[in-house]
Amino acid sequence: MAKQLDYHTIREIFTRFQAREPEPRGELEHVNAYTLVVAVALSAQATDAGVNRATRALFQIADTPQKMLDLGEERLIEHIKTIGLFRNKAKNVMKLSKILVEEYDGIVPNSRAALQSLPGVGRKTANVVLNMWWHYPAQAVDTHIFRVGNRSGICPGKDVDAVERAIEDNVPVDFQQHAHHWLILHGRYHCKARKPLCGTCLIRDLCQFEDKTL
Repeated sequence: MAKQLDYHTIREIFTRFQAREPEPRGELEHVNAYTLVVAVALSAQATDAGVNRATRALFQIADTPQKMLDLGEERLIEHIKTIGLFRNKAKNVMKLSKILVEEYDGIVPNSRAALQSLPGVGRKTANVVLNMWWHYPAQAVDTHIFRVGNRSGICPGKDVDAVERAIEDNVPVDFQQHAHHWLILHGRYHCKARKPLCGTCLIRDLCQFEDKTL
């Protein structure tokens, strides 16, 4: 684990991220808050691209909790069977849809606690939804962010909660809204797990990763 970088270095890193991608966006396709919740819940241990392939047709016919309930679990499974853990995820989607209809009038709540009370929705999923739909500067720490944060020293931590706190505590507030998207994209396309592209990395001179590749 790298040491925590200082304020000026972190500001320079995010200044570069912002210059490269001023308005980064999540790659999960959705049409409203409900379909975003479903897409993020389906994305656990799956790629965004794989989820998008499965949900394009699904969201055309089931873009509200009630429509999903009307569709039924078996027909939902037919749409998402290419996604890992699809049976368990289908059960959770049906359960959370029922709760949204019965307890929230079909409207997705915008508090972290309410979101986390839904089946299949953990803190990371709740943070993604709060950030992407309501533009709240919540930090959804995934494997990419955990790796980048610890390699670089931007936001080191022993677990995802510690990394989340490190982002909130150390990233300047004007970068908080897009911080997790910049870090995810950097980890997905540049600071890869097995073969990081250090030779062309935007922040190579600022990163503390000791095993930089050529």
